[in-house]
Amino acid sequence: MANERAVLVTGAAGFIGSHVCHRLLDQGQAVVGVDSLNAYYPVLIKERRLEMLRAREGFSFAQFDLADHAAVDACFAAHEPELVCHLAAQAGVRHSLRFPREYTRSNVDGTLNILEGCRHHGTRRLVYASSSSVYGGNTKIPFSETDPVDTPISLYAATKRACELMAHTYTHLFGLQTVGLRFFTVYGRWGRPDMAIWEFTERILSGEPIKVFNHGDMQRDFTHVSDIAAGVLGSLFADGLEPYEVFNLGNHRPEQLLAMIAVIERACGVSAEQIMLPMQPGDVPATYADVARARAKLGFDPRTPIEEGIPDFVQWYRAEPAIAAAAKSWRTA
Repeated sequence: MANERAVLVTGAAGFIGSHVCHRLLDQGQAVVGVDSLNAYYPVLIKERRLEMLRAREGFSFAQFDLADHAAVDACFAAHEPELVCHLAAQAGVRHSLRFPREYTRSNVDGTLNILEGCRHHGTRRLVYASSSSVYGGNTKIPFSETDPVDTPISLYAATKRACELMAHTYTHLFGLQTVGLRFFTVYGRWGRPDMAIWEFTERILSGEPIKVFNHGDMQRDFTHVSDIAAGVLGSLFADGLEPYEVFNLGNHRPEQLLAMIAVIERACGVSAEQIMLPMQPGDVPATYADVARARAKLGFDPRTPIEEGIPDFVQWYRAEPAIAAAAKSWRTA
């Protein structure tokens, strides 16, 4: 599987990106990681992820902003990557309501610069992160790649759909093979502190109440990062893909929010005080991935139920007090 030229991975110090880099390195693949190390959440978390990657043979790193087209072009010129895995993005649905320009700069401008780099430097395949949020207010479940995705209900979702449309354009005009991955609620070790599983764990262990939106009447297709990383590698190396592809990567197992909270409570050994609240702007009541296409074409086979993945996350969280403290300080700032 190893490629003579290094795989370029953007967002390498991020949650999914760092796991993907480790998986590539495990298989003997050289990796060039790129990240801006922005302060959307504590940089300490990104630095610790990066520290582990820097210790590994075959990994090199460059820090710059993907919205800087000259820096992106210089990186492509230096490495001429045959495969690019573009996972960098400004994440978070609710954050996009307050800081919309961060999302167009990072997600739209940054992706355009990556597409241009691929176009001009001989890249054979671009794999990029999309999101289940592109399905918007879709009420048909499970969500299929053939469902309409023209009604996003957050700016974050709109930018992710824009990335898919730009990728299609570059496939059509320039023959660049592009593979978009619609991730469904990813969680696991070294995750993001803005995600519900992290915040619930933090609050429950601290004896603080948790906010339960839509009065608990929510479903999410929680997908363990190990399964996501396997799906990303499948999309990088699978044979027989069409010039333009989009795949769902989810657990194909939606979980009730209250059931997820109960798993965290058991893992923490503490019951949570729950504050029931209405739905938040930009949220949807349910997500559920149809992964039949990813199974057939990528060999994607999600195997981690929340009954295994959440206790593993809680164990990791308890073993990382400095990370936990940094996240809590960021949340309360």
